[in-house]
Amino acid sequence: MIVTVTLNPAYDVTYSVPTLAPGEVHRVGAVHQRVGGKGVNVARVLVCLGARAVAMCLADKDFAAAARDEGVEVECVEGLAQVRRTLVVQGDDGVTTSLWEPGHAADPGPVAALAEQVRRRLASTAGLVVSGSLAPGVPASMPAELAGMAVAAGVPVLVDADDEALRLAAAVPGVVLMPNDDELARLTGDPTTDIPEVVDAADRLLAEGVVAVVATRGADGIVAVTRDGAWLARLDRRPGDLVGAGNPTGAGDAAAAAVIRGLAHGRPDWPSLLTDAVATSAAAVRSPVAGDIDLAHRAELLERVLVVTVPLSRSSR
Repeated sequence: MIVTVTLNPAYDVTYSVPTLAPGEVHRVGAVHQRVGGKGVNVARVLVCLGARAVAMCLADKDFAAAARDEGVEVECVEGLAQVRRTLVVQGDDGVTTSLWEPGHAADPGPVAALAEQVRRRLASTAGLVVSGSLAPGVPASMPAELAGMAVAAGVPVLVDADDEALRLAAAVPGVVLMPNDDELARLTGDPTTDIPEVVDAADRLLAEGVVAVVATRGADGIVAVTRDGAWLARLDRRPGDLVGAGNPTGAGDAAAAAVIRGLAHGRPDWPSLLTDAVATSAAAVRSPVAGDIDLAHRAELLERVLVVTVPLSRSSR
C-alpha cells in the first residue's frame, strides 16, 4: 500500500473552450469535475499503474463520499468548512490557464488527527507522498513532520511542496524532494536555469541529509540527483510533438506516482525509474483532467525516453 497525503484538497474543474480571450464571453464546450488535489491525483495515477493506494486528506463532509463515488480509496478527516476548487481553462489550441482558490481554514484538532492516522498506517505502508499546498491553518511544518514519521518507520517518503513547507521538509534526513526548477531555486537561493545549475543546487541539499532530489523541468524532462549520481531523463522530442494538445496540469502528479512506486520497491534503479516517470508524466498530458493517464500511449513513450548521466562536481561538500 502506498499512502498519499493531501492537506488542501480540491474539486478539479476543467473548462474546454476554443480559445481563451480575456474580456470576452466564452461558451464552454465541455466541463469536467472530479475530486482532486495533488495527493489525490497521485493516488489515482498509482491505481492506474496497478498499485494499491489510499489518499488521506483533510476534507469537508461531502468530499469523501464524492471520492468513493469516483472509485478513489480515501481516508478523510473532516476539518474544512468547504473544499476549494481549482479551475483549468483549456483551449483547443493547447493553451491552459489555471485559477487556484486558496482553500478554507483548517482547525488544529483535525490536522493533528490526520497526522495520527498517517502514523498508524505507516506499519503497513510501502511508500508515502506528501504533496500540494497547505490549507490555511495547516502549519508549514506538517509535511516535514509527516516525512519524519515515515523516515523513522523505514518508509520511503517523497515531499512535493513549496516555500516554507519545502524548506522545513528539506531539513528531514532521509527525505526525497520533488520540486520544479522554480521551487528548487527558491529553496536553495541558487539559479536553476540549466542542467549543471540544477544538479549543483540539488547536490547541496544532499550534503544536508536529503536522500534524493527529483527536479521536474516540464517539457525538458526530469533531473534526479542522488548520493550515487545524477541523471537527466527526457523524451527524444518535446512532449507536444508526441502527445498533441492536452492538459499538463496533472503531469507532475503522474511523475510523482511513478517515482514513489519505484521507491516503494526498494533501492531503485534510477535510470529505469526516471524512464517510467517521464513516460507516465507525458502520458498524463493527453488526458483532459488531472489524475488520468493514457496507458497505451505511456507504453509507446517508454521506448522514447532518453536517460543520460550528468556530471557531479560535489564542490560544495
